[in-house]
Amino acid sequence: MGGFNENAKIWYDGKMVDWLDATVHVNAHVLHYGSSVFEGMRCYNTGEKGTAVFRLDDHIRRLHNSAKIHRIEIPFSFEEIRQACIDVVSVNEFKESYIRPIVFRGYGSLGVLPRGCPINVAISSWEWGKYLGEEALAQGVDVCVSSWNRLPPNTIPSLAKAGGNYLNSQLIRMEADINGYAEGIALTPEGYLSEGSGENLFVVHEGTIYTPPVAASILPGITRDSIFTMAEELGIDLVKQMLPRSLLYIADEVFFTGSAAEITPIRTVDKIQVGEGKRGPITKKLQDRFFGLLSGEYEDRYDWLTPVYD
Repeated sequence: MGGFNENAKIWYDGKMVDWLDATVHVNAHVLHYGSSVFEGMRCYNTGEKGTAVFRLDDHIRRLHNSAKIHRIEIPFSFEEIRQACIDVVSVNEFKESYIRPIVFRGYGSLGVLPRGCPINVAISSWEWGKYLGEEALAQGVDVCVSSWNRLPPNTIPSLAKAGGNYLNSQLIRMEADINGYAEGIALTPEGYLSEGSGENLFVVHEGTIYTPPVAASILPGITRDSIFTMAEELGIDLVKQMLPRSLLYIADEVFFTGSAAEITPIRTVDKIQVGEGKRGPITKKLQDRFFGLLSGEYEDRYDWLTPVYD
């Protein structure tokens, strides 16, 4: 996954600052209560068209929606955050990178009620390789069904990409890692399929793609949404519905999607082989279309790419 470049710059509350100077106080509200919302997006080298951010506007829109759900008033406009994401890539002269905007309640008071806490915004970018490993895109990964469930919808809202939500994700990922798996799949409180610790889930069965709906305590992913568009373009049926755990064990293909994970096939679930135990044909078709668009091989007909360097 790679380390950080500590010589890079970070956009912090409207200014570019040195990486090591982008700090918070130990009594900042966010450190004690997880009161942050954030995004993660990738910036690609698209060949002749140069460096571009994938679905930048959609990520910034979701950031604002997450903040609205948690009653966080972002002190910068949509356009200011959007431009800052471009600027932080540009100032660091990255050709490809991962971008992480975060909005959080800062140093002001430490009651659960966040009255008096300022809202801070930071945007960092770094060069980050394939989330589940370079070889995973072709060979797939081994995963398990986690003993940890996703949260019921009326506890912590899954529609928001909030820092506190990821305590649940950490438990899922750590449990998987301890037991020798690359990732875990969470179930809903009712026992239906939900998602990975940081990825959306897709199951291919008899030529149709299935994926859990937003009611399954998932974060509606932007790469997930891209799959809907590409599947329609390729003439592949896609159904959003509640799915039983057992479907994983008889699936022809299973794959994860996410800004970090991109499109990563799953070769085994709970040590049961999925299909032929490697990337399946439908997953490959979607990967080819996805990475073809990002490399400039296919036309960006949906305006998903925002250039960094004019």
